[in-house]
Amino acid sequence: MTDDPDRPLRYREPQQARSAATLARVLRAAEEIASSAGLDEMTVTGVAARAGVSVGTIYRRFEDKEQLVAALTEQMLERREKYVAEQLRAAEPSLAGVMDAYAHALLQSFADSNNLFPELLRAPGSKSLARGARTITEVHRLLLEAAAPYVAQIRRSDPESALDTVARSILGACFHNSVRPDPVTDEEARGRYADELSGMALAYLLTPSRSRTTPA
Repeated sequence: MTDDPDRPLRYREPQQARSAATLARVLRAAEEIASSAGLDEMTVTGVAARAGVSVGTIYRRFEDKEQLVAALTEQMLERREKYVAEQLRAAEPSLAGVMDAYAHALLQSFADSNNLFPELLRAPGSKSLARGARTITEVHRLLLEAAAPYVAQIRRSDPESALDTVARSILGACFHNSVRPDPVTDEEARGRYADELSGMALAYLLTPSRSRTTPA
């Protein structure tokens, strides 16, 4: 962890490999319970039983459930950032390849515990929204970085602003899919949806900006 004051976590970090493995089991158990039963139904006792550790083991690491939820939020957001970064690094070296990788990566990352993610961001008493905003900033930076070699292909009058628009649009569409009552969850359908998002983004980037006319 860092000394960033916006960090929501101040739990005791493991110093040994065995402790790190125990922490990983605890967070995995917390995610499994919260994903299946909801955040309100997740209890420290239930997490301990699922992880195969004592309740005291969890309380030696976390002060309360709120801190455990904050740790879970941090882990899930870091996982998303890492996944998007990996997919963009592996993208086909073209503007189309970058947009395709970005759309597919974001949609897939939201499909990971899609019901839980919005609930975590709404968790009371935590800084989850601020942490979520940092992830949005990071994935936006990753897109700009990956698209930088192909900016000259963008035909909008302000390429950086255009990239910002598509980054926000795709992110918004992926988040909306995670909270709607009938999300696209089938892998094949999700792939088609990501293709549509990247196709729309690319069409926008390659279309010249409209000239504004003053009404007579």
